[in-house]
Amino acid sequence: MYQYILNSKAQEEYETSVNFYSEKGEEIAIKFVETTEKTIILIRKKPYLYKKSYKNFHEAVIKNFPFSIIYSVEEQIKTVIIFSVFHNNRNPKKKYK
Repeated sequence: MYQYILNSKAQEEYETSVNFYSEKGEEIAIKFVETTEKTIILIRKKPYLYKKSYKNFHEAVIKNFPFSIIYSVEEQIKTVIIFSVFHNNRNPKKKYK
């Protein structure tokens, strides 16, 4: 299984999203966290499962939530770098910045 790094932007987006869902209710917040973690585990196990969506960036949709995980694979060090936990209703031009 590949290691992973959640960069500061992705960490901030993830925390903001968890806080948003926490305000909606504990159950939905827990479901968001669990589903996101399952997606990250799958990415770590099979980093090339998800297609490249732009240059060297891959995009994995988080099931049942309007989010995608934007990441790249550093094969030499067997590491996945997560750049964004992107809300799919945002401007797609900001997805890879």
